[in-house]
Amino acid sequence: MEEKLRDLERRYAHIEARLGAPETYADPDLVARLNKEQRELEEVVTAYRRLQKTRQSLEEAKALLADPELREMAQEEYQAALEAIPELEARIRVLLLPRDPDDDKSVMVEIRAGVGGEESALFAHSLFRMYAMYAQSKGWSVEVMSANETELGGAKEIVFLVQGQGVYAHLKFESGVHRVQRVPETESGGRVHTSTVTVAVLPEVDEVAVEIDPADVEMQVFRSSGAGGQHVNKTSSAVRLIHKPTGIVVECQQERSQFQNRDKAMLMLRSKLYDIAQSQQNDAIAQARRSQVGSGMRNERVRTYNFPQGRLTDHRIGLTLHRLLEVMDGDLDEIVNALRADDQARRLRERSQP
Repeated sequence: MEEKLRDLERRYAHIEARLGAPETYADPDLVARLNKEQRELEEVVTAYRRLQKTRQSLEEAKALLADPELREMAQEEYQAALEAIPELEARIRVLLLPRDPDDDKSVMVEIRAGVGGEESALFAHSLFRMYAMYAQSKGWSVEVMSANETELGGAKEIVFLVQGQGVYAHLKFESGVHRVQRVPETESGGRVHTSTVTVAVLPEVDEVAVEIDPADVEMQVFRSSGAGGQHVNKTSSAVRLIHKPTGIVVECQQERSQFQNRDKAMLMLRSKLYDIAQSQQNDAIAQARRSQVGSGMRNERVRTYNFPQGRLTDHRIGLTLHRLLEVMDGDLDEIVNALRADDQARRLRERSQP
C-alpha cells in the first residue's frame, strides 16, 4: 500500500506542476483531463499526507517522552497520534478501492408509480420532490425531461436529469422499489394503505460513449399531454423515440420546441442503452448494480416509508430512522452515507478474501 500511495503522491505533484505551467493552457482538453485526474487523486493524497505528518508527530512525541519537563505534553501528543494513525490507514484503504467509473457522472432518474393507483402516483411525486430538494442542498441542478401527471397532482411517471459533480456516487443506491404506508388523501375512512413506486438511477452518457444508428430509431411526434393548464402545448412538439433493436421507448414533452424535446429524448435513450451495454459487457458491474447494496434488485423492495409512525427503514442495511418528514424534505445524507459505507465495507471484505 505504501508504494502505491507514494506513486499516487508523485503523480499528484506532477499534475500540480503541469497545471502551474502557462503552456498547459494552450490545450483545453489536456487541462480538463488534468483537472479531472487531480480531483480523483486529491482525497487519497490529502489523507496520505496527513498520515505521514501524524507518523512524524508520533516519532517526535516519542523522542520527547524522556524529557521530564515535556513528558506530560508529549504523552498527550503521542496518544493522539497513536489513535489517529489506524483511523487514517482505514480511511486510505477505503479510498484505494477501485472507483466506479460512473461515480462522477450526472444521472437520469426515472420514477414510476406501481401498486396503489392514485396514491402511488402521489407518492411518486413526493419522491421527486424529495430528490429535488436533496439535489438543491448539494448545489446540483434538476431538469424534468418527461412527466405524466395526474389530475390530483401525482405522477404516473417522471423522468428528470440531476447534474453536478459526483451525483451518481450519491444516488446510485436509490434504485429499487420504494414502499409507502400512509392514509391516502383520497381515503375518507382513515385506513392505512400500502403503495409502491419504482426508482431507477442511470448515469448520464454522451454521444461518444454510446453510438446510435439513426436507422435504428423511429421518431413519433404528438401533442403534449398532462393535467392541463397554460403549459400544455397545442402543437405536436412532444417527441417519442423507439429504439427498434431493443424495443426501448422514451419520450419528452417538456419543451415547446420539437428539436429540444428530441435532443432530450436522445439523452434519455443513450443512458438506457449505456446501462444495458454495461450489464452485458461486465458481469461484475452488472451484479453490483443489480444488488444495489445487499441483494435488492431494481424490482425488489429497498425502503419503506411509514407515515403513521414517522419511520423510514432501508431494508438492505437494516437502517431505521424516526424522522421521516425531514427525509421527505430532502435530508437524505444519513441514508446515503450509510449505504455508501456499507458498500465500501462489503468491497473491503471481498478484497481481503483469498
